Amino acid sequence: MPKWHIASMDEYKSLHKRSIDDPEGFWSEIAKELHWFTPWTKVLDWNPPDAKWFVGGTTNACYNCVDRQVEADHGDETAILWEGEPIDADSGPEIRCLSYADLQHETSKFANALKVLGVKKGDIVTIYMGMVPELAIAMLACARIGAAHSIIFGGFSSQAIIDRVQDAKSKTIITCDGSWRRGSIVPLKANVDAACDQLEGTPEAVEHVVVVKRCENDITMYPRDEWYHDLVAEAPTDCPCEPMDAEDMLFLLYTSGSTGKPKGILHTTGGYMVYTYFTAKNVFNLIPDADPDQKQVYWCTADIGWVTGHSYIIYGLLPNRVPTLMYEGAPNHPGPDRFWDIVERHKVTQFYTAPTAIRAFMKWGDQHPKAHDLSSLKVLGTVGEPINPEAWMWYHRVIGGERCPIVDTWWQTETGGQMISPLPGCTPTKPGSCTLPLFGVDAAILDENGNEQPANTGGLLAIRKPWPGMLRGIYGDRQRFIDTYWSAFKVDDQQLQEGELSSPQRNCPSPYYLAGDSSRRDEDGYFWIMGRIDDVINVSGHRLGTMEVESALVAHESVVEAAVVGMPHEIKGTGIAAFVTLAPTHTPADKAATDALKQTLRAHVGNEIGAIAKPDMIRFTDALPKTRSGKIMRRLLRAVAAGETDTNQDTTTLEDFSVLAKLTESEGG
Repeated sequence: MPKWHIASMDEYKSLHKRSIDDPEGFWSEIAKELHWFTPWTKVLDWNPPDAKWFVGGTTNACYNCVDRQVEADHGDETAILWEGEPIDADSGPEIRCLSYADLQHETSKFANALKVLGVKKGDIVTIYMGMVPELAIAMLACARIGAAHSIIFGGFSSQAIIDRVQDAKSKTIITCDGSWRRGSIVPLKANVDAACDQLEGTPEAVEHVVVVKRCENDITMYPRDEWYHDLVAEAPTDCPCEPMDAEDMLFLLYTSGSTGKPKGILHTTGGYMVYTYFTAKNVFNLIPDADPDQKQVYWCTADIGWVTGHSYIIYGLLPNRVPTLMYEGAPNHPGPDRFWDIVERHKVTQFYTAPTAIRAFMKWGDQHPKAHDLSSLKVLGTVGEPINPEAWMWYHRVIGGERCPIVDTWWQTETGGQMISPLPGCTPTKPGSCTLPLFGVDAAILDENGNEQPANTGGLLAIRKPWPGMLRGIYGDRQRFIDTYWSAFKVDDQQLQEGELSSPQRNCPSPYYLAGDSSRRDEDGYFWIMGRIDDVINVSGHRLGTMEVESALVAHESVVEAAVVGMPHEIKGTGIAAFVTLAPTHTPADKAATDALKQTLRAHVGNEIGAIAKPDMIRFTDALPKTRSGKIMRRLLRAVAAGETDTNQDTTTLEDFSVLAKLTESEGG
């Protein structure tokens, strides 16, 4: 690459200090790099836990992703480079290139089609699709007219659609007939039909379903259904972008919590747009006019159904004018070298994937990446969970050829964008550490009283100042928003007197955002993420609430009680372990029946939540370890699931010690 945006640690330290000391001046300069219909009157209005960024300003995320580039005479440049999963023996994979002009044309037409269906500014449109270009077009079309989108990962079941549609009060769903995954068709439309049938006759009934034809699998079209291609064929091509207040909702994205009900994380337009644009630019060193002999091509392997896809496939990338690659299918179809085949074919320069995938690549063998030319790669990234040092070293050596910086990024659905990460060409890295906070991020390790911890002492990871990409709430649940993220620490008068906190924060339970992760900071100030502090399991970088999985298990007629915890997993990082108490009438007679029931329960959870939530291990037990008050002691179950037969944990509150002994002797599977 011809240059690095941040070329030295001295430059990083200077900019970071300024971003913390003068956040309004810092972020004002960044925001001016993007388009605003009307300028803001105030950069930040902070009344914890509520932040308003670029107050009074109006802008549009689709305009900054698409129209801004066309008007700057870049309309013919590639915006999205897409590859489908199926590979034809003669012609190879299906490839589509959409320029910025193409995106302007397509988003305008579909935005007008949505208007015909009655979608208006402020509505919430549900999107449940495979990784096809129309998914990006749909989300940008919503942003174009000021409708928020709620995207549901295509691997989730119909029940997940029901829960999210009900909560968002969404009347319109955009889907595909099916999507390709490992050579098979995922029946997306059928799942939507099942959800709509359940909602029929209720106040949350769906009025319109728009269907993209992708796999041409057999589907049933109902009166509520419209073909995407028919709608856009009749739609005009002119659709001006709606000026949106900086604090107008851009999207909802549902994420699991420690209770059964998913949380609708609310992100607004202005701050999120500025933050994802700026973090993508610096963390991936995006340079649209790079060396003409090797133009940059960026590939994030995530699904757009997760926040990584929102922020670092679409909203953070398109404003930076670097082609963003979308791939439809699985990393091992038709063979375990598919990702490296894609990197070689499209000369990918920045590659962003999950530690789960990296561990799978390691298991499949070095011969697969070594069979391809990966010399185009310049920056490697990881996302979703901490990466273990062994996987980091393999990634550096085998994929990066020991020449590519690795950006190990820590962030969340709630943060909107990356918070702690190395900067390529700048930050000295340590395998397994996400290193240092990004600009505007005041991160700290605190004890339960809010006191900062010394080096190499574990504690709660907290953010002490607002940042533009931060969530603005949990949709429809103000108290849950406060309780989940802003109630960990109490503010005392001494802190106020010492000038640590401003006076408006006196009435807030906590002015600090609690990330929900435990962490430590070493003697160099580098952060090391240690894991979740709540009952949320991070499976392959995707958060699943233990209560959701427990509820699905207990819904089966054979199950009386269930407790779910995380367990170490070679590939996923964290797997799902379920401890299940059966009804006496469903006790299996032998090992074959036991194995069959476990498979039945796994399938049941998959149907209720999605395949990603299937337990990796199920143990049947007569009883669960509980305190005298009846609380399940999950920390003991975590130890059992991890194979720790000799635990030093406190068991003084355990009601029946024999339960723990029986669990450690029982067979998993």
